[in-house]
Amino acid sequence: MVMARNWYSSSPVVDGHTLVDEPGFWPAHLADLSGGHPPEVFGCDAGDAAAVLDRLHDPSAWPRFTVPLSGGFTIVVHYNSGEEFTTTDYFLTHPDWSQDLALASDDQDRIGPGLCWPELAALLEAPPGAEGVTDPHARLLLLLPVLGDAAVPQEAVTRVVEALVAQGAPEASEALARQLLQGHPMWGAEDWWFDDDE
Repeated sequence: MVMARNWYSSSPVVDGHTLVDEPGFWPAHLADLSGGHPPEVFGCDAGDAAAVLDRLHDPSAWPRFTVPLSGGFTIVVHYNSGEEFTTTDYFLTHPDWSQDLALASDDQDRIGPGLCWPELAALLEAPPGAEGVTDPHARLLLLLPVLGDAAVPQEAVTRVVEALVAQGAPEASEALARQLLQGHPMWGAEDWWFDDDE
């Protein structure tokens, strides 16, 4: 069951931002989405990916990542490693809120998807002077598991390919990009709709 983010205050949370620069981070973080693509398509070897996966799944140190947004909002990504399995929770937070919004979680309750493509694309640029994950390519790849959109445009494929290449993947990565855009296997892709007034 997804817990409120304040539950993490008594958990072994550690700053995970340095992991983003590790060569095996992206195949480890995107393992559920990559559909069996080997780590080499991300530009690293299996040993690097396994080493990062061990750190992401360490029950004694739960990595946390922050994606700063404008207006004081932040998306917080929490890895949560229990005795049996590891889950990843994505929260939208604001200092003025008494309770955070769970965007997605791959635990047994399967909360997601949390974003459609236009929303994710709008979050790629960090506000000036922000701290946390500020590189637009890293922000895109970090938040891809929250995405679930049945109508992603070609622009999305191009942006993901650019992000993969910028993070070390070989240039021939369009097949991987299309796989990553199919949505998390727990919730897949959804048709999004909005009221005309929104």
